[in-house]
Amino acid sequence: MKIAIVTGASSGLGRAFVRQLDREGGLDEIWGVARRAGRMEELAAELNTPMRALALDLVKPESIEALKDRMEEEQPDVRVLINAAGFGKFGTYADMTLPETSDMIDLNCKAAANLTAAVIPHMGRGGRVLEICSSASFQPLPGFNVYAATKAFLLHYSRALRWEVAPRGICVTAVCPGWIKTEFMKVARDTANGRTVRHYPFALRPETVASRALRDNRLGMAVTTCSLPSLVQRTASKFLPHCFIMACWEGLRRI
Repeated sequence: MKIAIVTGASSGLGRAFVRQLDREGGLDEIWGVARRAGRMEELAAELNTPMRALALDLVKPESIEALKDRMEEEQPDVRVLINAAGFGKFGTYADMTLPETSDMIDLNCKAAANLTAAVIPHMGRGGRVLEICSSASFQPLPGFNVYAATKAFLLHYSRALRWEVAPRGICVTAVCPGWIKTEFMKVARDTANGRTVRHYPFALRPETVASRALRDNRLGMAVTTCSLPSLVQRTASKFLPHCFIMACWEGLRRI
């Protein structure tokens, strides 16, 4: 049974990836992983490809164990893994609560790495992994510090993993877009200082990011930014001192 596994499938970018995979076809099932089963069931009703809605909270280690057990039992051929689950919170160190900080690290870093390690044994040659990072991963971002740091971890993890699984014929792509028009910003603003970041220039539609990310993964790209502004940001981070980029960010986020 050829399947794709998409985390964060109940909304936003994860939902867009599910729809794009359905349009591309070639899968026997899509396994959607998210906390909100109802939303995934609504999405499943729209698709031509059968979708299994797995209501799991990936912050909890037992959820990953449950998914691992299911794969061991059914032995699917996982053709695509998309780790789209994640969230960010605006605010400085003084604004973040302990649960907000811990949950960001647990979901954006630990859950992504643990789930990937659980899925790869069920992937064969031609398997594809997309780790949803962010252009925030290219440099430190005051006022968006913890989120940017978690995505920097995931970017470096993805690039090293690419080399580790290359002998098995599996392609890993780190997806590093900028702002996306999803519920992300609403969640990010729900903090003690939600106005730390005020505007979201060059925001892309989730459908655009999903389409471009899957295309670039098929082309074998190690990193994709999905847009010109994010590509410029990535390039600038290679040549300009981080203190300069952070100073520019400090000005832009307050406008």
